[in-house]
Amino acid sequence: MSSLKKYSFRNDYSEGAHPQILKALVETNLEQTVGYGEDRFCLEAAELIKGKLGRDDVDIHLIPGGTQTNLIAISAFLRPHEAVIAPLTGHIEVHETGAIEATGHKIITMEGRDGKLSPSDIEQAVDAHTDEHMVKPRLVYISNATEVGSIYTKAELEALSSACRQRKLLLFMDGARLGSALTSRENDLTLSEIANLVDAFYIGGTKNGALIGEALVICTDHLKEDFRFHIKQKGALLAKGRLLGIQFRELFRDNLFFDLAEHANTMAEKIQDALLSRNCPLLLHSPSNQIFPVLPNRVMERLAEDYSFEIQKKVDADHTMIRLVTSWATREDAVDEFIADLKGLL
Repeated sequence: MSSLKKYSFRNDYSEGAHPQILKALVETNLEQTVGYGEDRFCLEAAELIKGKLGRDDVDIHLIPGGTQTNLIAISAFLRPHEAVIAPLTGHIEVHETGAIEATGHKIITMEGRDGKLSPSDIEQAVDAHTDEHMVKPRLVYISNATEVGSIYTKAELEALSSACRQRKLLLFMDGARLGSALTSRENDLTLSEIANLVDAFYIGGTKNGALIGEALVICTDHLKEDFRFHIKQKGALLAKGRLLGIQFRELFRDNLFFDLAEHANTMAEKIQDALLSRNCPLLLHSPSNQIFPVLPNRVMERLAEDYSFEIQKKVDADHTMIRLVTSWATREDAVDEFIADLKGLL
């Protein structure tokens, strides 16, 4: 971010880590531990997460980043001829440089709605692939929250889970922004319910207060075997795995993970309410920490002089859709100043 800018709403990983995490990293810095995720911190973190899930029969692996988690999990779960069903907006389709395809698995994209897949999307994808001359759909990839800021309701996830089980498909949830989804005012899902409805998912730390790290939860037994071999082969088994374990221990030893996500949502809601009060069009009414307003170009260009944000797309000759993202560390005074400047321009 340029030093001339007032503030950045470009993403939810601009800052480092929550002070409680940094404090724990410093306090444990000289403690000697074993490596590769078998230290006491990683084991404690796994037990804390299992406690939140209310299940002891899941495997938990701490992996540095979201793209690594997606490609390792999906490639490990699939045989060479099997493919992934994903929404057109899915992160594995748009923003991972072909990582899934590079492991030899085709992505079958479906239009979906508001960034989400439905049972009818699954049926259509499966029915279109009829025999051994085509790839075989085997895994359904979804994100919660999605890449466009929407979230899955309990009824939607239950319907999707049922459709996958009827078709013998695996259901995998990208949880890079799961904290935002779970603390949304519109959410009616719990971590334990998610664990009972999907085959695997991950809890995102990178975008919710950690320096790095995602916690992959494997819920289905036959997917667990030899998974650490896959992590190692893909270069994600950290010698200093303690760095991940300490962070997730701090996030889940109390309510910190959820408190940080709730703050991000509160800041986003404040901005969205201001946009709606000025009748500003939105891609959708976002219940999470990502907002996609459509602004007149003159307003967008003026805001860009003082604030950082992503340009989503040109809507027409006079309007542009931008993406505003709040985080666990977003300052409320910066949000208030942004809103005042925005209202002045609109």
